[in-house]
Amino acid sequence: MLLKDMLMIFLGLIILILGVLIGVAFLTLLERKVLGYIQIRKGPNKVGFMGILQPFSDAIKLFTKEQVYPSFSNYLIYYFSPVFSFVLSLIMWVLIPYYYNLISFNLGILFFLSVSSMSVYTMMMAGWSSNSNYSLLGGLRSVAQTISYEVSLSLILMSSILMIMSFNLMNFFIFQNLIWFIFMMFPLSLCWFSSSLAETNRTRTPFDFAEGESELVSGFNVEYSSGGFALIFLAEYSSILFMSLLLVLIYMGGYNLSLIFYFKVILIGFMFIWVRGTLPRYRYDKLMYMAWKIYLPISLNYLFLYLGLKMLLLY
Repeated sequence: MLLKDMLMIFLGLIILILGVLIGVAFLTLLERKVLGYIQIRKGPNKVGFMGILQPFSDAIKLFTKEQVYPSFSNYLIYYFSPVFSFVLSLIMWVLIPYYYNLISFNLGILFFLSVSSMSVYTMMMAGWSSNSNYSLLGGLRSVAQTISYEVSLSLILMSSILMIMSFNLMNFFIFQNLIWFIFMMFPLSLCWFSSSLAETNRTRTPFDFAEGESELVSGFNVEYSSGGFALIFLAEYSSILFMSLLLVLIYMGGYNLSLIFYFKVILIGFMFIWVRGTLPRYRYDKLMYMAWKIYLPISLNYLFLYLGLKMLLLY
C-alpha cells in the first residue's frame, strides 16, 4: 500500500511539473501578445494557429543551440546554478494543496519563505561564476533587491497568518468564505503585489535592475546561452506564475478548483504583464527607499493593527 501511495505521489508530482511547464510556456506567449498590443503591433502570429505553438518552437530552438562556456568562468557553479534555480522554482509548487494526492503542508508558508530565499543564492552564484563585471553587478543588484523585498513580503504575510492563525495555505479558503481578505487588507494586498513584482524581479520593467539592458547588457545571465538561459527564463516565469497564484490564495478567496479560480490567477498574471508594458524603470535608490522606508513601516503598522484586533476579539 505504501509503495502504491508513493507511486501516486510521484505521478502527481510529474503531472504538476508538466502542468507548470505548459503554464509557463503559455504565460510567455500571453506576455508577448499583450506587450505587442500595448505597443500597437502584432505579437507572435506565424507558428501554428495565431502563434499558439510559438513557445514550443522557442524551447526547441533554445535547447538545440550551442552552449558557450566562458574560458575564465567557475565552470561547475556556472553550469549548475541555472539548474538549481529551476529546481527551486519547481519545488515551490509542491506547496499548492492539490486534491488528488492530498498533500497538505501544515507549515506551507514557512516552506515558501525558505525556498524563495534560497533562490537568492542561485542568482548570486550565476552572477559571480560567470566572471564578468556585468553579470557580477547584475547579481549584486538582484540579490540586494530580492533580500530587501523579502523582508516586507514576510511581514505582510504575518498579518495574513494572524488572521487565520495557521501556516497552512488551505485554511485561507475556509476563512475567506464570506469576505475576501483583499477587502479587509486592501493597502496590504497592493503592497504584496508590488513586492512580488520586485521579488520576481528580472524582466518586470518597474524593477528590472538585475537585467537593466541599458547599462548592464543583460544582468547576471549575460554569459548564459541555450539551455542555461532557457532554465533561468523558465525559473523566472514559474516564480511569476506562482506569486500570482499565491496572491489569489491569500487575498482573493483561497484555493478552490473552479474555473473562476483559474481566471483570477490569469488576471493577476495579466496585471504583471500590464505593469511591465506600462511603467518605466524605477530608480535604484528609490527602490531601496520604498522597501525600507515605505513598505516596512506600513507592514509593521498593519501587523500591530491586526494583532490588536485579534486581541480584542479573543478577550
